[in-house]
Amino acid sequence: MKQIVVFILVLPLIFGCKAQNKQTENTSSFEITKSDAEWKKQLSPLQYQVTRKNGTESPYSGIYWDFHKAGVFTCVCCGLPLFTSSTKFESGTGWPSFWMPVNSKNVEEIQDNSFGMMRTEVNCRRCGAHLGHVFKDGPKPTGLRYCINSASLNFVKK
Repeated sequence: MKQIVVFILVLPLIFGCKAQNKQTENTSSFEITKSDAEWKKQLSPLQYQVTRKNGTESPYSGIYWDFHKAGVFTCVCCGLPLFTSSTKFESGTGWPSFWMPVNSKNVEEIQDNSFGMMRTEVNCRRCGAHLGHVFKDGPKPTGLRYCINSASLNFVKK
C-alpha cells in the first residue's frame, strides 16, 4: 500500500517535469534550427523545457487553458500558425484543446511510447518544437483532441 501511495505522489512530478532529453535525430530537416544556447536565450525556462525537452506543464497552470479570445495560436519558438480559436474547445483536461490544426502541414505527428503509454506526439513542423499530444476522443467534426501545452504557444489577436 505504501508503494502505491508513493507512486501516486511521484506520478505528477514525472508528467509535470518530463525531462526527456529531446535530441531530434535530424535537426537539419527543420526550416528553423538553433543551438540549445540560442533556444534558452529566446525562451523562458518553462517554454524551453516543454518545447525543446518534451516537457509538459501542469494541468490548469498554462495561460491558454481557459482562454476565449478570437485569434490564432502560433508556435512560441518560430511563429508558425498552428491552431485557431474557432477550433478550440473545453476538454476538461486543464490544457488548451483543439479539434484541428490551422493546416495539417504545420504539425507533425509522431508515435510516442514514453512512460509505457501509446500516444501520438504533436510537434511544430517548421522548428520541431514539442507542442503536446493528439487523442481520438475529441468532438465532431474530426473526433480529435489536440491537447497542447500553453507554454508552446503564443496568441495573435484577430
